[in-house]
Amino acid sequence: MRPLLLVALLGCLAAVFAAPAEKVRWCVKSEQEHRKCQDLVAQAPVFSCVKKDNTIDCIIAIKAGEADAITLDGGDIYTAGLNNYDLHPIIAEDYGPSSETCYYAVAVAKKGTQFGFQDLRGKKSCHTGLGKSAGWNIPIGTLVSMNIIPWQGVSVKPVEEAVSEFFVSSCAPGATRGSSLCALCKGDCSRSHSEPYYDYGGAFQCLAEGAGDVAFVKHLTVPDSEKANYELLCKDNTRAPIDNYKSCYLAKVPAHAVVSRKDQQLTDLIWKSLTTVQNFNLFSSEGYGAKNLMFKDSTMKLVQLPPNTDSFLYLGAEYMSIVRSLKKEQAAGAASTAIRWCAVGHAETSKCDAWSINSVTDDGTSTIECQNGGSVEECLKKIMRKEADAMAVDGGQVYTAGKCGLVPAMVEQYNESHCTNPGEASSYYAVAVVKKGSGVTWETLKGKRSCHTGIGRTAGWNIPMGHVHRITQDCDFTKFFSSGCAPGADLTSPFCTQCAGSGKAVGDESKCKASADEQYYGYAGAFRCLVEGAGDVAFIKHTIVGENSDGNGPSWASNVRSADYELICPGLGPVPVTDFLSCNLAKVPAHAVVTRPESRTEVITILQDQQGKFGTGAIDSPFRMFQSEGGKNLLFKDSTKCLQEIPSGTNYEQFLGQDYMSAMNSLRQCSDTTPDLEKSCTFHSCQQKI
Repeated sequence: MRPLLLVALLGCLAAVFAAPAEKVRWCVKSEQEHRKCQDLVAQAPVFSCVKKDNTIDCIIAIKAGEADAITLDGGDIYTAGLNNYDLHPIIAEDYGPSSETCYYAVAVAKKGTQFGFQDLRGKKSCHTGLGKSAGWNIPIGTLVSMNIIPWQGVSVKPVEEAVSEFFVSSCAPGATRGSSLCALCKGDCSRSHSEPYYDYGGAFQCLAEGAGDVAFVKHLTVPDSEKANYELLCKDNTRAPIDNYKSCYLAKVPAHAVVSRKDQQLTDLIWKSLTTVQNFNLFSSEGYGAKNLMFKDSTMKLVQLPPNTDSFLYLGAEYMSIVRSLKKEQAAGAASTAIRWCAVGHAETSKCDAWSINSVTDDGTSTIECQNGGSVEECLKKIMRKEADAMAVDGGQVYTAGKCGLVPAMVEQYNESHCTNPGEASSYYAVAVVKKGSGVTWETLKGKRSCHTGIGRTAGWNIPMGHVHRITQDCDFTKFFSSGCAPGADLTSPFCTQCAGSGKAVGDESKCKASADEQYYGYAGAFRCLVEGAGDVAFIKHTIVGENSDGNGPSWASNVRSADYELICPGLGPVPVTDFLSCNLAKVPAHAVVTRPESRTEVITILQDQQGKFGTGAIDSPFRMFQSEGGKNLLFKDSTKCLQEIPSGTNYEQFLGQDYMSAMNSLRQCSDTTPDLEKSCTFHSCQQKI
């Protein structure tokens, strides 16, 4: 492989000198594929063809700006997404009703042979290619995880050596020539169509011609006319008919996908070019002497992926863990016994650092380590990737985290008596606050300026905008409010015009950012937006006015009187801010700590220990978990009295409750309200929970 430094340099030069793309340069790996590509160019001159010897050379060429796109299988999507290449999937193949944008990895044998999946030792095997999903990663990963293939990791021997000792001989195109993994191959054992036993059709041909005893392929590989002669090998050592793949398979695998550089203009060009091709069947390889050229022949249509979908989000946590297990990779920091807390923005990171220092035990190790992200979404991604372990988020973010396979582990409790005598789970009221005498009511809100805690937040966005959507049935909320501050909105949106940023006069990068660096972010920030005249209504929780008035709160609130503010709600005139029980938009669940399911117990144990040392009862402690300096509600809400365990097995839907789920499901009818992360997590059915 070429030196990574050269790859990185080429990538940088490509980025610097890249002009707006006019052609889509498709990377092909064989003469057959090149001929099909040239025929495509004849029908659609927006394409051109770049021929390389193999997949990795195509990936390098796309990184360097010498080519633009190639369709890859999951194993190669993983490779292309590594830091040194940094390509991402943009378009997925869809195989129709049988599996849509996923497929089933299966093990196929001839009917009448008397062995099961757990009896494969000493057999001859046919693989689509080394490192490919259905042909290698899934079957070998499954055999290793079930301890059928004994392997202690790369420090002992390469996985290829363990496989070659397990099977008597194989054809795994891409393996070292001359090894037993190439012994059954008919050609040069390359991962290209110059090897007749390469890819799905090739692996099946290897089985059909009697070279191998088992073929690892996808569920659509065996031709209809041949199905009666073959059977599936199930993991429980039974067999099943070929059409029973939904109950007898090794794993559900994300579909092949087109990958390219991270360039939205180029992505749009590739999508437009592929979807406007006429008089040419992209999904047929007939007449070229090979199968699955450029795209899989079983593809029915192409589907554009949500923006910012990377390899991890596309492949899903289960598939990524299989790939890592074959490489015996450990996620960053996996050896540490600490939990890694994810902080958003400078102020939260500073508090987290103080927590980490104070959490050091007698033997000199930290119980809390800190990671940081530019947004809650970035932090949730880090938790999914095992680069961080936990963070406390609002209900709307619990919803997104749940869609991505994370679980709520602990909930903030705001009633001190419930900390020692557990009662009803903590909750709060979402309210709309206006200045007294302003004349603003719920019925006259249209055209006013609005102050929100942040896009996707419960009290500040989901609940009020759910009400607005039910009234207007219009997803364009800029038609309802004239302007406002909703941190996390697009900078060009009217919902950023009233934001204050960090207070710098020029070049303020914090303006409208969903972090404490934006002065109008969060509950106190949204109220401050109203107090300082940037908005006509603030959507916050019921305790915020009291916490930031009448002598309470930071310096900006020093002259604020609670009597100068009122609550408004549908069907009622303005009422005092103390009347939140009769005038609110909804009762909503408290903030919760989210983590991966397998980390839940450890996170709870450590947090229970930490709040014993640094919680509200720790009078002399130099660090307080539930107090913030240099901001409000940093890491946890300042009104938190303790954290309480959420019962084991409670998923995000049960935690949020039916009313909140109804509000969220209604709001999600507006696709613009769905975070990119959530769109990526829910794109297809084979993204398994973590």
